[in-house]
Amino acid sequence: MNNDIEQVLYNQAQINHRMDEIASQLTAKYQDQCPLIVSVMTGAVVFTVEMIKRLKFKLNLDYVDVSSYADGTHAGKVKLVQDLSSSIEGRPVIIMEDIIDTGHTLKYLANLLKGRGAKSIEICALLDKPNRREVNVEADYVGFKVPNEFIVGYGLDYSGLYRNLPYIGILERSVYEN
Repeated sequence: MNNDIEQVLYNQAQINHRMDEIASQLTAKYQDQCPLIVSVMTGAVVFTVEMIKRLKFKLNLDYVDVSSYADGTHAGKVKLVQDLSSSIEGRPVIIMEDIIDTGHTLKYLANLLKGRGAKSIEICALLDKPNRREVNVEADYVGFKVPNEFIVGYGLDYSGLYRNLPYIGILERSVYEN
C-alpha cells in the first residue's frame, strides 16, 4: 500500500508537533468554557481523536456526516447524512475537519450550526488546499497547507483506503486515474 504514495508531505513527528501547537492555542482560548467539538466524519475522525487527547479543558464530542455531490448542473451540493445528537444553542462549537478543499461542506455546516444558535463557531482543519477553494470559507486553525494533489493518510482516503497511514502523502496518479 505504501508503494502507492508518490511523496510524504508530513510525517508523524511533524503532525504531532503541529497538533501540539494548535492544542495549546485552543486550550488557552477555551480553558474556562465547555465547547462542543464536532467531528466531520469520516475523514476527520483520526485528527479529532488525536486533537481531543491534547485539549486541556472540558468539552463534549459529537459528529456529523455530510456528503458533497454534484447533481449534473451544480457542483458542491451538500447533504446532511447524520446530524448532531447534542443541542448547540448558546454553546461554542469547534468544527474538526480533515481537509478544506472547495469549501462547500464547511460553509454549509457553519451556516447550519449558526442557524441553530451556536454561541460561536470556529473551524479547526488538519489540512487546507486553498487552490481548490470555490466558496469563501477559512479555518481559524490550520495544521498544514497542501498542494492541489490527491492527498491521503491520517484519515484522508481514496476509495476508503489509506486512512490508516500515519503520515500525510500524495497518492500516485496511476492509482486514481485508472
